[in-house]
Amino acid sequence: MATKHGLGRGLNALIRDTPAQASAAPAPVQPAYPLVEVTAIRQSPLQPRRVFAKESLDELTASIRTYGVLEPLLVRPVADGYELIAGERRWRAAQQAGLAKVPVVIKEANDHEALELALIENLQRSDLNAIEEAEGYQVLADRFSLTQDEIAQRVNKARASVANALRLLGLPLEVRKFVAEGLVSPGHAKVLLGMPIEAEQSKLAERVVKDGISVRELERIVEFARRIPRKRRESKDDIPVIHLKDLTDRLHQHLGTSVHVQGCRTLANGRKVKGSIQIDFYSNEDLDRILDVMGLAEKP
Repeated sequence: MATKHGLGRGLNALIRDTPAQASAAPAPVQPAYPLVEVTAIRQSPLQPRRVFAKESLDELTASIRTYGVLEPLLVRPVADGYELIAGERRWRAAQQAGLAKVPVVIKEANDHEALELALIENLQRSDLNAIEEAEGYQVLADRFSLTQDEIAQRVNKARASVANALRLLGLPLEVRKFVAEGLVSPGHAKVLLGMPIEAEQSKLAERVVKDGISVRELERIVEFARRIPRKRRESKDDIPVIHLKDLTDRLHQHLGTSVHVQGCRTLANGRKVKGSIQIDFYSNEDLDRILDVMGLAEKP
C-alpha cells in the first residue's frame, strides 16, 4: 500500500490560520468561510473522540456566545448535508450557544482520509485520552488494513508510540474505563500490562484509584508479585483462536464497526470464565444504525 505523507502535516495544511481577534470590543467575528446550518451537519461515526468534559464545553459555549466560532469546522459533503471531520467540540458548543449557522471548510474526503484528519486534529490538540487514541489507531488497522508503521507515518508519531498505545487495548474493560476517565494514568496502565492475569490487573487498578499509588510504587508491587512462585492455573480456551479471529472479522464486516470478542475459558477445576463481545459505536446515530443492522431498531 502506498504511503501518503500529506496528511501528516496536520490541519494547518488544509485550513488557513484565522486572523487574531482584536483585543477591543468583543463583537462576534464575521468569518471568511461559508456558513452552514448547524442542523445540516451530523456527527461522524469515525470520530475517535468520545469524551467531552462538560466544564470545558460550557467555557467554549460562553466564548462562542461572545466572539462567535473563530475557527471553522472541517466537514465533508454527504447525501443529506455534511458530516463532521474535525471540530465536534465547536459544533456542540455552537448548538449550546444557540447559533443557527457555523463557518466551515468543505473537503471531499473518503472514510480513510476523514478518520486520519480527525485523529490528527485531536492528537495535535491533545484532546484524546489514551484509550480513544488507541481505539483510533485500531480503527485504522482494522478498517483500512494499515500496519503500525503506516499508522505512525499517517499521524506523524513514532512507531513505538503507536505500538504502546495499542497495547492498552489488551487491558480489561474496567481498567480501560479508568484510563479513559483519567483515574489511572497511561504510565500506570503500561505497568499493569506486566501482570499476566487480567483479574490481578483489575485489582491493582482499583488500588491505584483508591489509594493513589504512584507509578514507581506500582512498578515495585508488580515486580514483587512477578517474583512470587505461583501455582500454574491450567485453563482451556473453549473457542480456538482462529475461530475467534474469523468471528471478529465477520462481525466487523457485518456491523461496520470495531468489535472485540473474548472467548470463554474452562479452568482446571471445571469453573467457567465468561467470554464477552464489545461492539463500538461513536454516536447515537451510529448506535441506531448498528441496532438496525441487528434487526433491533425501534418500531415506529
